[in-house]
Amino acid sequence: MATASQWIGGSRPRTLPAAFAPVVVGTGLAVGAHSFDAWAALLALIVAVALQVGVNYSNDYSDGIRGTDEARVGPVRLVGQGLAPAAQVKRAAFLSFAVAMLAGLGLVLLTQKWWLILIGLACVAAAWLYTGGKHPYGYLGLGEIFVFIFFGLVPVVGTFYVQSLTVTASSVIAACGVGFLSCAILVTNNLRDIPGDTASGKRTLAVRLGDSRTRVLYLLLVIGAAVCVVVLTVTYSKSSVLALASFALAVTPVRLVMSGAKGRDLIAALKGTGTLVLVYGIVLGIGLALN
Repeated sequence: MATASQWIGGSRPRTLPAAFAPVVVGTGLAVGAHSFDAWAALLALIVAVALQVGVNYSNDYSDGIRGTDEARVGPVRLVGQGLAPAAQVKRAAFLSFAVAMLAGLGLVLLTQKWWLILIGLACVAAAWLYTGGKHPYGYLGLGEIFVFIFFGLVPVVGTFYVQSLTVTASSVIAACGVGFLSCAILVTNNLRDIPGDTASGKRTLAVRLGDSRTRVLYLLLVIGAAVCVVVLTVTYSKSSVLALASFALAVTPVRLVMSGAKGRDLIAALKGTGTLVLVYGIVLGIGLALN
């Protein structure tokens, strides 16, 4: 149907690091707590990646049939640019969600915590309703809340929980750091798309805040992630401080965003933020494992 580069580049948050990083952080916490479970970690990774792929296809489909992508600047969109039939993209989304649910069922059987099924259903519903359905909340300025919860809190705390069967303050703090940076990806994307989203009636948070305040929000999210590292270093594991080194990668995207870059010039900031999320997750995960 499409190449990997076409669909991986076509959603919010735009990159698979938003799925990979939280699982690494949650697993790092589990290793540090001497509760690492390889099967649980692998299944959690499958759930996270499948949901990310599913939300990629789902957003592509829903935005495409609404015509939201017609005035959009950025990576390829399958439906909006007529590269694939809408029905085919929708099926791909549902197939990805099915893979996530099967892996999630594996986690339920492994942990014997049947209430996790409700969490899984909430994840799938949130992924579809972001831009799908009659009243998509991504069009109402609520996308950042979704990303913070389902690309930060749920995958980090969830990955740690299915291995340790407990929730700790450190897991929540670590999840907040990942969630802030995942939100920064979405904010960069929506900052770039303000003109097109305004024209199509899509009231994202960036459209509501306006250009200048959205740029400040981006900076605050990056700073927030750094603060989470400091808190973890002081309260949980001194080796967490290693993650501060990842913020060297924040220099270029922050400079682009705060200098007023627009349109295609923000694509580099988007990619840079995605790389930051990935490296942040890996280094923080290592630091937490060394506790």
